[in-house]
Amino acid sequence: MRRILELPLLVVLTGWGSLAMLLPAAHAAVFGNFTVARPFFYGAVMFFIFTLLLGIATDNYRAKIAARSQLAALFGAYLWLPFLFAIPFSEALPDTTFVNAWFEMVSSFTTTGVTQYDMPGRLSPSLHLWRGLVGWLGGFFVLMSAVAILAPLNLGGVEVLSNRVPGRSARGVEQIVHGAGPSERMIRHSAKLFPAYLGLTVLLWVLLLMAGERGMTAIVLAMSTLSTSGITNGPGSVNGGHLSEVLIFAFMALALSRRFMPGSVQADKSRTLWTDHELRLALTFLVVVPLILFSRHWLGAMGVEERFDVLAAVKALWGGLFTTMSFLTTTGFESADWQEARSWSGLNSPGLVLLGLAMMGGGIATTAGGLKLLRVYALARHGEREMNRLVHPSSIGGGGDRERRLRQGGAYVAWIFFMLYALTFSIVIAALALRGLEFDQSLILTVAAVTTTGPLAILAAETPIRMIELSVPVKAILGVAMIVGRVEILAILALLSPDVWRK
Repeated sequence: MRRILELPLLVVLTGWGSLAMLLPAAHAAVFGNFTVARPFFYGAVMFFIFTLLLGIATDNYRAKIAARSQLAALFGAYLWLPFLFAIPFSEALPDTTFVNAWFEMVSSFTTTGVTQYDMPGRLSPSLHLWRGLVGWLGGFFVLMSAVAILAPLNLGGVEVLSNRVPGRSARGVEQIVHGAGPSERMIRHSAKLFPAYLGLTVLLWVLLLMAGERGMTAIVLAMSTLSTSGITNGPGSVNGGHLSEVLIFAFMALALSRRFMPGSVQADKSRTLWTDHELRLALTFLVVVPLILFSRHWLGAMGVEERFDVLAAVKALWGGLFTTMSFLTTTGFESADWQEARSWSGLNSPGLVLLGLAMMGGGIATTAGGLKLLRVYALARHGEREMNRLVHPSSIGGGGDRERRLRQGGAYVAWIFFMLYALTFSIVIAALALRGLEFDQSLILTVAAVTTTGPLAILAAETPIRMIELSVPVKAILGVAMIVGRVEILAILALLSPDVWRK
């Protein structure tokens, strides 16, 4: 076991990825679909042997610079693993190209969840299971990298609380970072995170089965909810009605704060759950956005002779609440009552609302993407403080030393990240526009990719964007944007920093 822990991280991840291929292989074999079972079984055997050879070849490898090795392994995982996952997928679906298979696996592993195969029956149940499983593994990898790699290096949102330079470890943490390899740290933290992550997934799966969902639908929904990938096994696959939506709504709340997952990043343990900044800001969005959509009915959508329909009002309110939670956590599920909410509010396509929610994102060190709620909170508090100083120039901000650091140093780092975030948006939008896409399509696809909220391509546009119709260069641009959005630009800049390479 000690030898396994000392192997490079990519070797360990390749081994676990090859073993994961046995699940769709077994599922397809049970139902007699050997055309799908064979590629996954052969892929599991070949890549596991490949892993053993790599393990032997790198047995004596020791990273000279631990921080650089960890960040490089994190970025390399998103470059290598989708390629690995795409090989059996493309072999099991012979009428598709490898580029399409790669794009599908990048979308799944980064928990973006956008799919090119939107036609009913286009993919077999085993391939839907593979998509959901890759997204689920990607969600767990996000949690692991947040606590084992990004947090010790003051990245991933922790820099807002720590008041330290992003990409540099604290003195007390630096010995831990340099004393243990990334593989060992990941496995040690997985002993705390994986049981909770797996247990919550199984619990939601069982509850969805009790709510009336079919077996494959229930397991894919459970995995995509915990990973916030928004992957389903086909359009219109939710059959449990409002009870299923209530269950999914409750489990999507896990992506609002790192405090809900045992073993996750706890940068401010002394703060209670009720005083958590991210939860309070998320609660504000969950109250304000649905109420605005609901109240607009009387401001511009209600006819003079129309009567108040209680049932339609309740459905509209629930549709707005569920969809707000879904896109705030960058999951991307659409409520069955979302059409009712749109009709009630009088907005034919409230795409800007969904785009804004996805850009806000969920909590730091969670499976959600986006800017992250803590950074938004720090910027909001800094703006509030500056406006107060305009009225009272000699005033002193309250809240204690911790809150002052958040409004000053934390807001400064959050603003840097926001500007890099906007710069990334601009570059991707310009690249897509150069490939012939219109501005509204470029904007929606960019936000969907960088925030890892794939369903925006369908729900935020007046006409749904079909990914299968995009050209290969556009898919390559979006694939890179998904990876950058998932890894976060600060981590990439820290990897390229000269200080990391000089240690």
